[in-house]
Amino acid sequence: MGDPRKQKKLFHRPRRIWTTDQLNAELYIMGSYGLRNKRELWKAQTEMARVRNQARALLALPTEVRAEKEKRLLNFLSRIGLVKEGATLDDILGLKVEDLLERRLQTIVMKRMSTKSASQARQIVNHGHVSIGNRKVNRPGYIVKTEEESKILVHVEIPSAAPTGDGGATPAS
Repeated sequence: MGDPRKQKKLFHRPRRIWTTDQLNAELYIMGSYGLRNKRELWKAQTEMARVRNQARALLALPTEVRAEKEKRLLNFLSRIGLVKEGATLDDILGLKVEDLLERRLQTIVMKRMSTKSASQARQIVNHGHVSIGNRKVNRPGYIVKTEEESKILVHVEIPSAAPTGDGGATPAS
């Protein structure tokens, strides 16, 4: 067993990080979802690879053996909102990294509040203006479960994008 104070890495970086197509794809995803660095993207890619590998391993097992494990995996993925209730292992193999990134708290706040950018949504979450139920959550990468989605509250108002025309000054009454 390893030392509990030394945690293992949660990601595997790509073997070739300097290919042009991969760089462009990563930058597009990072900009779309407001990721801080490529490590956050690599964590999501590693998690999706882990789930797909589990599904592939289950497909290789005999039907009697895989029934309960398949049910547990599908229940877990439906709880976090990656697959629907009547999904199969083939649906798991069709998942993409974007599906997991859509379940991040930062992305849900961005879509629900229609912030100006993903960076603004990240800032709102980081500064502690978001709670799920009675619990304050300040981690933008938090994966929101389906039952928690309706409990998300944002405790800040975003100013409208329309300028007031007077340089931002409010009239004294």
